[in-house]
Amino acid sequence: QLNLSYIISLINIHGDCTLCRTKPTDLVFIIDSSRSVRPHEFDKVKVFMSRVIEGLDVGPNSTRVGVINYASAVKNEFSLKTHQTKAALLQAVRRIEPLSTGTMTGLAIQFAISRAFSDSEGARVRSPNFNKVAIVVTDGRPQDGVQDVAARARAAGIEIFAIGVGRVDMHTLRQIASQPQDDHVDYVESYSVIEKLTHKFQEAFCVVSDLCATGDHDCEQICISTPGAYTCACREGFTLNSDGKTCSACSGGSGSALDLVFLIDGSKSVRPENFELVKKFINQIVDSLEVSDKQAQVGLVQYSSSVRQEFPLGQFKNKKDIKAAVKKMAYMEKGTMTGQALKYLIDSSFSIINGARPGVPKVGIVFTDGRSQDYITDAAKKAKDLGFRMFAVGVGNAVEDELREIASEPVAEHYFYTADFRTISNIGKRLQMKICIEEDPCECKSIVKFQTKVEDLINSLQRKYILWKLCLENMANH
Repeated sequence: QLNLSYIISLINIHGDCTLCRTKPTDLVFIIDSSRSVRPHEFDKVKVFMSRVIEGLDVGPNSTRVGVINYASAVKNEFSLKTHQTKAALLQAVRRIEPLSTGTMTGLAIQFAISRAFSDSEGARVRSPNFNKVAIVVTDGRPQDGVQDVAARARAAGIEIFAIGVGRVDMHTLRQIASQPQDDHVDYVESYSVIEKLTHKFQEAFCVVSDLCATGDHDCEQICISTPGAYTCACREGFTLNSDGKTCSACSGGSGSALDLVFLIDGSKSVRPENFELVKKFINQIVDSLEVSDKQAQVGLVQYSSSVRQEFPLGQFKNKKDIKAAVKKMAYMEKGTMTGQALKYLIDSSFSIINGARPGVPKVGIVFTDGRSQDYITDAAKKAKDLGFRMFAVGVGNAVEDELREIASEPVAEHYFYTADFRTISNIGKRLQMKICIEEDPCECKSIVKFQTKVEDLINSLQRKYILWKLCLENMANH
């Protein structure tokens, strides 16, 4: 457990947050402000930059920050040598205005090589003791070439992160980014959710820290910090699973009957490459189940402007056949009628004619990446009134108020959100244990013990969140 009074005393004495020390870095943001980026969207980019800066150790001998603003031309907003305090950097970021013309991404990267990372602008001589990092944010297809110039930047020792927004060309992002690309390419559906990437970059720059104080890192129960790293652990009565994150209090569904139906958003905003990730997410959950006539049954429904049952409960008797059917599922690619899909779940998916078993617990997992185009309130309420245990999983532009409306009580335990499709596997790991049914759910002692552990976990996370906010606010004021 963190000693809160001790941490607060450190903040008061030193005027800084000691939870995370970042390796000295020359960091340059390369920000697209072409005409496709609206002023309110550009404000979101500035908030994102500010949040990343708040998590850094800023100073002439630690981390220096510069910003390049580009459209048809390139504007050096400020150099690595310009501002030596966090407060000055944050004020400078707030003053940046969009240029609102074309998209010359290659030209901006070349400017970074030849000027932004030059000695005259405050860059330090290349050394193993500090990093040179560029974060490129863009929402469109460049009007010039990026492949060769990005390769020159990487060869010069610049680590490049590429963030794409909206209708960005993903091939361009991959040409820009450093390896491994899974760590260096990020995509968000809109600027409204770009701030959710902040935590990733705060962690990326953090080298010596109490990492568990900045979040739970998907540890289901306990996060234990070590210098520059962390491990997950479980409370008494639970064991750590092979994924190193989740904890098991039961046998993963063995010996328990369960009817589980997936409601999967197949709207056009998901995109084909992300739909393949959704299939992997489904099969990740299936892997955790004991599938048979007497144990878990799985059904799958896809929805967009209409609803299509891919296969009903009980059609497939083993995991292998379920996973093969999931892989064959074709992408519908239309609208987002989540309310209609929930009604189908109630009226059809959990009906006896479609394989549901009387008296067996019913679980629905709703996956969506955007706002519903129809009304969901009545169907969401009815599903829960009928005793269905509903989980809501949202990605990208999913509306968290809608996710909470779908989710069963306690809502915090039944809804999940991530900005990036590539991180849904982390949600899958957490869901694997949450759908596990206790073999003797009527044993009051077991239920009370479980609820106590959940409350302890929530309280712990709240304390960590409050502490991290204190640190960020303190850093912003200094």
